[in-house]
Order: sequence, then C-alpha cells, then structure tokens
Amino acid sequence: MKKHFQIVASLLLSLVFCLLSTVAFSQANAHKNASASASSQKSDVMLWPKKPIHLVVSFTPGGAPDTLARILAESWQKTLGVNVLVENRPGFGGNIGADFVAKSDADGYTLLIGTVGIHAINGVLYEKLSYDPVRDFAPISFLASTPNVLVVNKKLGVSNLSELITLAKTEPNQLTFGSSGSGTSLHMSGELIKEMTGIQIRHIPYKGRAQFLPDLVSGRISMAFDNLVSALPLIQAGEIRAIGITSLRRSAAAPDIPTIAEQGLPGFEAVSWFSLVGPAGLPVAIQTRLSRLTKEVLMQPVVQSKLRASGLEPAPNSPTELARFIDQEREKWTGIVKKSGAKAD
Repeated sequence: MKKHFQIVASLLLSLVFCLLSTVAFSQANAHKNASASASSQKSDVMLWPKKPIHLVVSFTPGGAPDTLARILAESWQKTLGVNVLVENRPGFGGNIGADFVAKSDADGYTLLIGTVGIHAINGVLYEKLSYDPVRDFAPISFLASTPNVLVVNKKLGVSNLSELITLAKTEPNQLTFGSSGSGTSLHMSGELIKEMTGIQIRHIPYKGRAQFLPDLVSGRISMAFDNLVSALPLIQAGEIRAIGITSLRRSAAAPDIPTIAEQGLPGFEAVSWFSLVGPAGLPVAIQTRLSRLTKEVLMQPVVQSKLRASGLEPAPNSPTELARFIDQEREKWTGIVKKSGAKAD
C-alpha cells in the first residue's frame, strides 16, 4: 500500500512539474512575441516613411483643403523621398473621407485634411455618424483659415446685404443658397445669417463647389457661400457678385469686399479652417514629426505669400494646441447649430 502511494505521489509531482513548465514556457514565449512585436512596431516608426503617404481630402478638387493638401504633398515628396498622393473622397459634408481615415491603420500612411465641419459641426448636425469627430483622430497641426464669402448670381439684382435681405423677406423661401454639403462652414454661414436676420432661404447641399459654382453662375441657385480662396477668381472675372466676407475683418486678398458684420450684422463670423489629422493611435514619434514637417512647409515665405494672396492665413501649431482649438470650436458651433435648429439635409 505504501509503495502504491509513493508511485501515485511521484506521478502527481511529475504532472505538476510538467504543468508548471508548460505555463513558464507559454509566458516566456508570450513575452518573447510581445517583445518582438514591440520591436517590430518601433522599427516601423523609425523607418517611417517607407511607402507612399495618402493625404485624403473630403471635398472635390480646387477648394482650399485641396490646395493645402497639394502644397504639403509637393514639399513632403522632396523632403521624405516617397510619393505623397492626394485623394479626393467628397460627399456628405466631408463625412465620407473622414470615415475612411478614421477606420484606416494608424501608421502614418493615411492622413486627413480636417475641417471645421468634420471636427466641430457634423457631430451635432447629423443624428448619426459612423465615426467620432474627436476620439477617432490624432491631431497633428492646424494648417490655415480663410473667410467665407457670400456671393450671388449677377441677375439677382442686389449689390449689398441690405438689398439681399429686403428681397429675401419679400420672397420668403423662394431664394436658394448652395454649399459644399450639410455641416460645412459654408452651410452654417447660411444658417447663421438666417438666424440673425430672420430671412427664409432654402439650403441646397452639393457634393462640392465644383458642382454648385456652375449652378450659381447659370442662375439655378440664387446665392452661395464659398471659401474666398476658390470664389475669388470668379468674383474678379465678373462671373458672380460678392456681397460680403464672413470674417470680422476684411481680407487682405480682397480688401474691397466688405464684411457682413459691417453691413448691419455686428459679430457675424463664420470662418473656415483646416487641419492635419491622422487616425487615433498614431505613434507619437510620427505625429510629432508630421507636425514639424507641416510647420516647415507652411512657414516658408514663398508658401505664405501664395496662400495669403488667395485668402488663406497659414498658422501651423502643435498637436496639443490643435486639440485645444478643436474643443473650443466644437463648443462654439454646438451652440450655433442648436440655436439655429439646423439639421442635415
């Protein structure tokens, strides 16, 4: 009996030893794999970039965000030695492009030209979004801002804001205004002017300015809000008529165009701004490097002159500063959207 007990005890000890050995081996292997994975990730960060970078613009070509993306792409290609591709993914007030980037790998190869609409307006304007405007993105740098401009079809018969308001009150819901989509600063410029004046004008959202500007010139829509940078050539060519700038001060790029604020609506301000962001989880080393590269491009005198001549004011900053700015803008526009009662069309 004693001998039988010794045999059983010996077998149990052997089993325990095997189990402990297996656990120890598994832990060691897991630690080895984790170390290898961390080492691989660190290597990827150190080697970045080693393949093409995609800069996503959520609007059609030709506008301010597209202009900024192409300036960055041209410079980065020379600096980084890899292709930097600008991808236009327009639609739904920037939501299509934003969703694409939010769901991309956070490896520094897919970036987004952020806008006031994407990060500060759409979250409250749309009932449901497939991405979170803040949590799903890593801030990199502010890029630039530009005033919007209220422009009308030449045959509308108005030359200033007072005449436009009078006409709109005479013909409620008959005048239309176009924008590059619900939730854009162009859309909200119209909602703000409706709220401050009491006029009733109908919003017509387009996929982008490449679609609504021809309709404005032809008279299919009465008026539109557009970024000054893209509307200025048509204004200067006499194709459309400028009524007012949406910033508090006149633009150096178009000093003859009065502000809306100085035409009887004090405090009226609806400025478009643009930023550079990546998917949430972007490695800090890549985030910091991209911020520095962006600042280097936008601080070049030749680039600043080019941007300012078109109505864009460059102002690169740090990821922390951009995050703080976005929070402030969200608070501001949440109040404006709720007060106006605006909804995505």
